[in-house]
Amino acid sequence: MNDPTEAIRLKASQYPNVDEGTSCTQSSFKTGGKAFLFIGEQGGRYKAMFKLKESRAQAENLAEKAPEDYQAGSGVWVTARFSSEKPLPKSLWQKWLDESYALSQK
Repeated sequence: MNDPTEAIRLKASQYPNVDEGTSCTQSSFKTGGKAFLFIGEQGGRYKAMFKLKESRAQAENLAEKAPEDYQAGSGVWVTARFSSEKPLPKSLWQKWLDESYALSQK
């Protein structure tokens, strides 16, 4: 079966000074001790959490339209849920991953 998190994990691991570990049942990616991505499988679907600031409004809009796929709680973390059949759009996760990594550099 195709794992839609592989490309996201690979890109996250290629940023400078990244440590990959585990948090609960998910993989975590950190830089300078600050997490910028949590990703894994949960309840038969995949889940990725990103730290967002500039794209927060976009995430909130997606959460309103598809609350089963996106959650934008309080704070900076946004959760996206997806499947092999309906993966997270590449343009979206690349943008969010870049932003999340950059925020963890501060």
